[in-house]
Amino acid sequence: MKHIQTRHSAGLRVATRTVAAAACAAALAGCTAPLLVGGAVAGGAAVVLDRRSTGTQVEDQAIELKAMNRVREAVGDRAHVNVTSYNRQVLLTGEAPSEADRTAIEQAVSRVDNVRTIVNELAVMAPSSLSARSNDAILTTKVKATYVDAKDLHAQAVKVVTERGIVYLMGRVTEREAERATDLARRVAGVQKVVRVFETLTEAELADMKPKAVK
Repeated sequence: MKHIQTRHSAGLRVATRTVAAAACAAALAGCTAPLLVGGAVAGGAAVVLDRRSTGTQVEDQAIELKAMNRVREAVGDRAHVNVTSYNRQVLLTGEAPSEADRTAIEQAVSRVDNVRTIVNELAVMAPSSLSARSNDAILTTKVKATYVDAKDLHAQAVKVVTERGIVYLMGRVTEREAERATDLARRVAGVQKVVRVFETLTEAELADMKPKAVK
């Protein structure tokens, strides 16, 4: 397995449970709406399609909570920071008032147990406005809806994070899925850039991930 941390625009450096659209749009931080298409009923059984183990999903949630606590300890309320962990890879998005704060945030998160890698996409600038964050939440919902409509892509395999119109894509996907998800996101009106923070799987590795039916 290899990692793709690709940026699709200059100046950026780079190291899903059904949620109602209204609930996502109400979130004012970078919206990372998970989508439970994986809870779809097939043959009377709920098919779990998240490509992380249950333990890793729990671990990711713990990383996010602990990391946010570390961020608050490091910079207080001076910065607007969103922490998203997927398979123990942490994406930092938002705004920090200075380069020193940006670095301090990354260092604080690096000390959280079980963090494997950090992708620091914090911008050095004033915090985004509430209206901008609302727009980001709406864009996230639109991108996820586009994935659901696409019949050749498992929507729940891709986690979407949006900051200032920039869409970040995370997940464990094949090269084909990565290209398809990127192309669909680029077509959504209002999306400024698409940045891929994927881990890539071979088609054989994906085939080995047999969904488990839970009665």
